[in-house]
Amino acid sequence: MSSTAPRINALPAPHRERLLALAEEVSFEPGERVFDEHRPADRFWVVRTGAVNLDSRVPGSRRPAVIEMLGHGELVGLSWLFPPYEWELGAEAMSLVRAYEFDAAVVRTLCEAEPPFGLALTQWVGQVLSHRLQATR
Repeated sequence: MSSTAPRINALPAPHRERLLALAEEVSFEPGERVFDEHRPADRFWVVRTGAVNLDSRVPGSRRPAVIEMLGHGELVGLSWLFPPYEWELGAEAMSLVRAYEFDAAVVRTLCEAEPPFGLALTQWVGQVLSHRLQATR
């Protein structure tokens, strides 16, 4: 797992609490697909326990190539914030995963209605995206 990835605690406490107030607790069984490439990105997750692999389909291969493993406190899914709101990668639970799930449309609406929250959340997602792009080098 990536130890330098910005976790949810990188969000300032008031904004983190505001976000977590919108969460629904969910779980995924080992091997369960969390989402697939090119499908609608209508929600996102923060891992509480377990591990999720981000992956990408490779032509001619049976299994997607693993890009990164995510764990406790890490954001799963970035495409929900950027039009056209379609997953660029896929994700699969590698163990029993317990996570906070968020409705992307609700969070985007809150970002617009509360600019300080929107700025903090966007900066956090940007930090996560930057980290993941650097990790693929």
